[in-house]
Amino acid sequence: MTADVAVSLSVLAGIVGLSDATRRVLTKTLAGSRLSVYAVELVSTFQLCCCTHELKVLSEVGGIEPRLALTLTYLASVVHGLTFSGAIGNPSGALEHAYHARISGGCALRRIACQFAAAAAARAAVPVIWGIGLSGMHVRHKLLGYQCISPIHAPLPKAAAVEFACAFAVQTAITHTRWVEEKYRVHAVAAVIATVVYA
Repeated sequence: MTADVAVSLSVLAGIVGLSDATRRVLTKTLAGSRLSVYAVELVSTFQLCCCTHELKVLSEVGGIEPRLALTLTYLASVVHGLTFSGAIGNPSGALEHAYHARISGGCALRRIACQFAAAAAARAAVPVIWGIGLSGMHVRHKLLGYQCISPIHAPLPKAAAVEFACAFAVQTAITHTRWVEEKYRVHAVAAVIATVVYA
């Protein structure tokens, strides 16, 4: 394992650990209020976005093998599934919950607002982490101006169609495994996510 991979794994573990601690504190602090659901949504989506940014940089700038990238994607998906504590983590999932009357429309919109706020916060936070220069990969990424390279080399309509199909596949897996015991469900959903990333 290279130093860049070891540092990235440490960054990922740190993000998950801090997010989990924050989630627990906020859940206890806001227990009995309606705000705890939104706090969990905010922290969980922040965790997801930060980890996704780090994995993307590890793959693009770190140049890791595709097999290792898929393994890390699978493991990160399992960890997120096990630590999300009821958070949805994406707008389509929130809308699907509202459509099936599991949550109200207002609750779905507030969760989506939390998701967008968390994504913006993660986008602002990860360059700060990378700017510390914990690894050579982070230093190289800083020298590139934190520019991400799109792996989709296709016209916008085709890229949007591919993204839609992938999101549909993941959301279908989430929906159809809803009644499976959580410890098995996260592996099924993570396998679908890794397959979609591979495709």
